[in-house]
Formats: sequence, C-alpha cells, structure tokens
Amino acid sequence: MTILIPLIGFCLLAFSLGSWSKKICTLIGVGSIALSALVAVYVAFDFSRKNTIVFNQFLWDWIKLDNFNIKISFMIDSISLTMLSMITGVGLLIHIFASWYMYNKEGYSRFFAYTNLFMASMLILILADNLMLMYLGWELVGVCSYLLIGFYYQNLNNCYAAMKAFIITRIGDIFLAIGLFIFYREFATLNFQEIKSLVPLQFLVGSSILTVATLMLLIGSIGKSAQFPMQNWLPDAMAGPTPVSALIHAATMVTAGVYLITRTYFVFLITPTTLLIIQIVGVITLLLGGISALFQTNIKRILAYSTISQIGYMFLALGVEAWDAAMYHLLTHAFFKALLFLSAGSIVNTCNHEQNIFKMGGLKNKIPLVYFCFLIGGFSLSGLPLITASFYSKDEILLGVFTHGHLKLMIAGLIGTILSSLYIFRTIFVVFHGKLNKKNIYSDVVNNTINHNLPLVILTILSTYLGTFVIPSFSKFFSIIEKNNVEQKFLIQFLSSVCSLSGFLIAIFFWLIKKDFLKKIKEKRFFLMLNSYLYNGFGFDYLYNKIFVQSYLRFSNFLRNDPFIVFFDFLTICFKKTSNVLLKSINGMLRWYIASIGLGASFTIFLILFLKQSKIVL
Repeated sequence: MTILIPLIGFCLLAFSLGSWSKKICTLIGVGSIALSALVAVYVAFDFSRKNTIVFNQFLWDWIKLDNFNIKISFMIDSISLTMLSMITGVGLLIHIFASWYMYNKEGYSRFFAYTNLFMASMLILILADNLMLMYLGWELVGVCSYLLIGFYYQNLNNCYAAMKAFIITRIGDIFLAIGLFIFYREFATLNFQEIKSLVPLQFLVGSSILTVATLMLLIGSIGKSAQFPMQNWLPDAMAGPTPVSALIHAATMVTAGVYLITRTYFVFLITPTTLLIIQIVGVITLLLGGISALFQTNIKRILAYSTISQIGYMFLALGVEAWDAAMYHLLTHAFFKALLFLSAGSIVNTCNHEQNIFKMGGLKNKIPLVYFCFLIGGFSLSGLPLITASFYSKDEILLGVFTHGHLKLMIAGLIGTILSSLYIFRTIFVVFHGKLNKKNIYSDVVNNTINHNLPLVILTILSTYLGTFVIPSFSKFFSIIEKNNVEQKFLIQFLSSVCSLSGFLIAIFFWLIKKDFLKKIKEKRFFLMLNSYLYNGFGFDYLYNKIFVQSYLRFSNFLRNDPFIVFFDFLTICFKKTSNVLLKSINGMLRWYIASIGLGASFTIFLILFLKQSKIVL
C-alpha cells in the first residue's frame, strides 16, 4: 500500500492533464503521501509489536524463464523500515511545504504527479528484496530526477542540467547493471538474503571476482550519490524547484548509493580493496564539497555542495565498516538538509527569486521564523556540540574511523567539520545579518501559513538533540558488538566541538567583524584566479568537457567522413536516382507499357541467346 497509494496519485494527476483545480491536486498529491506515511506508521508498529527480524511479502513472479526467476517481493527489516519511515515522513513534510511554495507557479498538477511517482519509485528501491527489483526503483528515481530538474523546461539551461544529471547517473547505472550480471552468474540468485547466506560458503576474503562485482556496485553508488569523480551533476540539479532539491537531492535519492552499499554490506566485508577505495572516495569528496561550498554565491549551490560533502562522510564511514554510523548520519542529514533547503526556498521567495546571497541581507527581522529554522539547520550541519543531532552522528563516524586506526582520515574529517561551519555561517551572516545590497528585493509573498510553518517547525525539532530519539540502533542488524570506550568517545567529541566552534568564530571574524579585510583579499589577482577555479567546483566540468565531450564530438566528426559511410551514401544516392527514373515510367499510357514489355522480352531473349552462344549453362 505504501507504494500503491502514491502510484495511484501519480496516475490520477497525470491523466487529469492539469484540468483539475489546485485544491483537488493538493488533496491527491499531498493526501496520497499522507496515507502512505500512515501505512508506514502502522507497519512500523506491527513490526515492532511482533518483534520480527525480517518480513517478506511475495506478490507475483516478474520474470520466470527456465531457472531465471525474479519475483515482485518486498522485505521489511530494521534498515528498510527506518528508510521507509524517513522517506514517507520527510517526504510528507516536503509535500506540505510544496503546496505553499508551488501554489502560484505553473505546472502545479504536473509537479505533484512527478513527486508522487518519485515517492513510489524510491519506496520500491528501499523495500525490494532482490537486486533486480531494486534496480527498477533505481532507474525510476533517475527518470523522476530528470523530469523534476528540468521542470521549468522553458529555460534551456534547466534542460541541459537535467540531461547532465541523467547522463552522468546513467553511466553509474551501467556499471551497476554489470555488477548484477556478475552476482547472478556467481550465485544464481539476486535475492539479498540468499546472497548473504551463500557469500561465506563460496568465497574467501579478497576474492577477485567479488571485488570486481563490488566495484561495479560502488561506481553505481558514486553516480547516484554524486561522489567524486561524478559529483558535478548535483550543483546544476538545483535548477529544479526548491522542494525538489529538498526531497530528491538532499533527503532521499542521493542517499540511495549509501543504502545500496549498506544493504549489501556482507559482500563488501570480504572485499577490502573496495572498502579502501570507498574510504578514499569519501574523504576526497567531503573535502572537495566543503571547499567548493565556501566559494559559492548561490544559496542553493552552497547547500548542494554541502550535500556532496556530507554524503562523503557517509562513504567514509562505509569504507571503515562503520555501517551503523553511516545510517545514523544519513537520517540526521535528511532532517537538517531538508530543513535548510525548505528555508532556502522561503528565502528565495521572499527575495523575488533572487538566489545570490550577496544581493540579500537584513532578513533576520523580515522573516524571523525562517531565520531561526535556518540557524538551527546551520547549527546541525556544522555539528554544534550537544544541542544538535548531527553532532552525535558525525562523531560516531569520526569515532569509527579513529577506532579502525585511520588517524589521517579522521583529521580530514575534522577539517571537513571546520569547512562545514565556515560555509554555513558565512551564508547565515551574509543573508540574515548583512546589509541589503539590492533595492526592491523583497516580495509580498505571505509565508506565515500553516503549510509553510508546520514542516519547518517539525524539521527544526528533528534537527536538534531531540531528533536522536527517533533514530533506532542498527548494531543488531550489522551484528556489531558495541564497545563503549568512554575516553576515545570523549576525545573525538572534544576535537569535533573545537573544530565546529573554530569554524563558527572564523566566520564571525571574516563576515561580521572584519568585512573590509576580506574585501582587500578578494581584490588580489591570485585570489580572483583561485576563486574562479573553486567557484566552478575545481573545474571538473571544464575537464570533462575537454576529455569526454570534445573527444566524442571529434570522433563523431571523423566517423561522419568515414569511407564506408561515403560508399553507402553513394549507393543510397544511386538508388534514389534510379527510383526517380523508374517512377517516370508510371505514366498511365498503355502504349508505353506495351513498348516496355516488348523491350523487356527482347532483352531477355537476347540475354538467353548470348549466354547460350558463350556456352554458359544457366
């Protein structure tokens, strides 16, 4: 039902062709997600009441060919149930907010049709009990992402951003499909539980074939979760409506890669080479995303690079086998990043759709509720000690890295904490405390309605320490023996707190106290070059354009002049010319037809006599 209800909502809204009123569209679009969330609550209650470890629901056979049998079957365990609760809960809040944000915008019905389809697709992805069914949901969320990024299709730049996201994620999906082929060849099944039971029986640690298979899964996860070196599609994806950024590109879809690795952790456990690569990818991404965010001027792109960086923390946790810490941070990140994006949407609406933070300013008194919500979201993103949920989840990651003996990776994680504080408080101080740099920027949008305020307030509460109470423990699922080393935990929390507060104080110095000092630095030629380089995300777009796009175009132009193509084009022209000549013989004149038959018969007789004379036997 959790999947079927939003799917029905999509069908109703899609087939209405926008003919229904906005009230009806809201009732269907938001109501279907609300019903799905209620079903999820009932499932969670029933699951915990029965104290079930794993529950499977078989519906029907999807593909049945000889020994190849793929079922439409769903699985509930602690991981999928947690994801189900998060997706439906946060998704419902975002849908409620979107009913305010999108109300006066074009394509209201179409927007909710797309988001309903996305919700159904994401639920298929996380509830599937086999890799093939998960892959179906995986591809569907990619299609929905394409549709929603290019939602404002009148602007060609939005269409290009949608195509960019679609193509880059499809590259990862191809490798993921190859991984599925390898898994089926080795295990003769794609069912998660069956693979889990077969892995220790058939393979030793370091198995080369499983290393290749897990690398394929990793590349698919990197593409979907916007990790290095395939991270450059996510900032451009901010072309979509802001609720889309909150729903797909912060809270749910981009975490699908983390969920895939977590779901198949039992395979990654025996492939240490892949785990090492995950560590490297995670640490590079968290630093790259944090540094890039510090040089952005667009509020949504700042949050986009922040998402890249925070998912980098999750990958780092996965690489050191801190599976529970990765899931913990996935949930807290969904809370505070959805809050930040929705608050950013309210800010953009208040400022007449202006997204440049340096053209804003003085919004603290204009929108006090949004200021408070964005501030709490910023506290949680920076991991402010004790009062925020992210402080505990991020520290669990750093503790996992430290206890596994990766001191350098832990230091990189602490540097990432400083960067997080720097770029988010830079944004807060410029937008809410700075001077207004553009006249007549404020709009008359009313943002004190319940569908605007309620999601922000709930997400604000979840982003604080109170949010940790709704997050379950995953130690039983991963068979982790909890070792409470109080001294190590206190050390990590102390260092993390120092880094978070250091970034906060540095931001105060540069963007509140010594603004002129920063302006002088910006005028330096070296800084201008550095700013341009980092503003463009370390130049990955330029690099990929030169290496891949331009090379592809040159190769295409070369093939266009290929001699075989010229030869076949010549044959095509000959056939066309011959056809044109023969068409002229169809003129409706009887004498012409009789003459043609006579000439044909004469030519045939001449050919027979010639061949007979040449002693050629037919």
